[in-house]
Amino acid sequence: MITIERAESNYVNPLVRFVTEDAIALLLNIPVTEIKEIRCWPNVILVIAEHLVRFVSYADLPPILEAAPPTNQDILTWRKRWRKQKTYKAPEFWKEFYSQKFRQATSSAQLYAWGRLINILKFAFSHERLEYLRNVFRTCRTLLTSSVSHLTNSQILA
Repeated sequence: MITIERAESNYVNPLVRFVTEDAIALLLNIPVTEIKEIRCWPNVILVIAEHLVRFVSYADLPPILEAAPPTNQDILTWRKRWRKQKTYKAPEFWKEFYSQKFRQATSSAQLYAWGRLINILKFAFSHERLEYLRNVFRTCRTLLTSSVSHLTNSQILA
């Protein structure tokens, strides 16, 4: 359950639209089923899991298709976070998150939509991570294309 708390402030962090249980579970390296509650406060996210209570920064979470595309302000927030951590690029878990999303795509349109999002975010990835994501994309595209053509051929034969 994701709740947005507005106790003393009417401010809602603009990155709240990217908060998902999947992303938080992957970031904290826990199963999604262990997450009991996610509280979105103005400046941080409080995650309550079975054996874990953690604060998570909004800037640690990757953008998703279900939300509005990243804005210039979002990009500045991420870059500021990465500069503060002296990494200057998106965390490793973003690569895992997007490769997981590629593999979960159920259609070519969905896969290409994730690919377009990665194209917007390519500044955030090192060359190696971007190549890895491109390879996962190609593999998933091939699998989706072959499953569609196999389905079409079997329908023709029936």
